[in-house]
Amino acid sequence: MKKRRSTMMQVKPEQVSMVDALVDPWLRVIGRDFAGYRNHCRRVFIFACELAEAEGESRQKFAIAAAYHDLGIWADKTFDYLEPSKRLARAYLDSTGKAEWADEIAAMIDNHHKVTPWSCKPDWLVEPFRQADWLDVSLGARNFGLPRRFILEIQRRYPNAGFHLTLARLTFKRMKKHPKDPLPMMRW
Repeated sequence: MKKRRSTMMQVKPEQVSMVDALVDPWLRVIGRDFAGYRNHCRRVFIFACELAEAEGESRQKFAIAAAYHDLGIWADKTFDYLEPSKRLARAYLDSTGKAEWADEIAAMIDNHHKVTPWSCKPDWLVEPFRQADWLDVSLGARNFGLPRRFILEIQRRYPNAGFHLTLARLTFKRMKKHPKDPLPMMRW
């Protein structure tokens, strides 16, 4: 395992603004859940960048994956949202001349709820993205080596804003309609 830096990176506002620029146009679609989702995307982006010690293109890929990874929940009004989220990300990548990133970002989205580590293509950013999402969804219980102080600082800077309550509400709603498949986004 790679040795972690002794000090955490300083997250600059312009880096988080990459995520905001991608999420903000979806305000009307996401509605009341917007603040929670945007902050979730920001936290996942920051945690992924730190876990991968990402720079340059890697940060851009994390920003795109973070913005789109759960978006199908609202855009397609479904809790079975991986395919819609991947479709939206691919459309964005096609429209911005970054279609060559589509397979990697689709894998990031498709595997962000994978319970076990992803190791198919170690040079892709799938595994640190998976870890970052688990870190955020578990409220830091799964920290993947990031210091608790750093996690708390990011959580303070970008508060939950009801995101976990939204997840609970959506899970309960899905369980009522699909009791045998309540969490279709989970992967083993």
